[in-house]
Amino acid sequence: MTSGPAGSATDRWRTWGVLGCLAGSALALGLAPVLMPEGYSWLTHTTSESAAQGVSGAWLARLGFLLLGSAVLWLSVQAVAWRRPGRVLHGMFAASLCGAAVFSSRSFDPAAAFDATEDLLHSVTATTMGFAFAFGVVAVGWAQRSRPGRLRALDLLAVVAAVVLPLGMLALPDLAGLLQRMMFLVAYVWYAVEAWRLPGHGAGRGDCRDSRSWA
Repeated sequence: MTSGPAGSATDRWRTWGVLGCLAGSALALGLAPVLMPEGYSWLTHTTSESAAQGVSGAWLARLGFLLLGSAVLWLSVQAVAWRRPGRVLHGMFAASLCGAAVFSSRSFDPAAAFDATEDLLHSVTATTMGFAFAFGVVAVGWAQRSRPGRLRALDLLAVVAAVVLPLGMLALPDLAGLLQRMMFLVAYVWYAVEAWRLPGHGAGRGDCRDSRSWA
């Protein structure tokens, strides 16, 4: 069991760089509702709606998307133990997050004008994110079939959250914002754990057996 950062300074810089971007993203998305105009509720409205077209203060949520996308892309480049399918799928997740920052959804205010094409592109990127994350977690688990029990449990939680919580958002629209933020929380934890397991932190390149000492 690893007790903390070890290895070279470069290894530590890589890990803390990813973790820093994840933390910055979580902070930005967590604080974004504070900048929202009257009528926005973090329980009901999604993170996309806090980054919506024409909404004052939307820049903070968009920054959160960009930081998370950057963190996952950076991690995907480094995590050789994920193997190519996992790295490609998580890279797609990262690219889709950046796309969600560039292409904003319509406002939560039904009376506000919006660009329908941009809203459609946002929906496409958001849908791609969900599939890429779920299949990406499965691909990483398949590439490292001897992952410790704790990691297996986290993998299962991540996949279940990616499937069940979006359905919950449809069934319970008044809690859509809360359920989506729960899904983001699971993703943050999953990526943070994987970042901690980068080379020098218990997840060496090459022989994956050495990378499975996290538990």
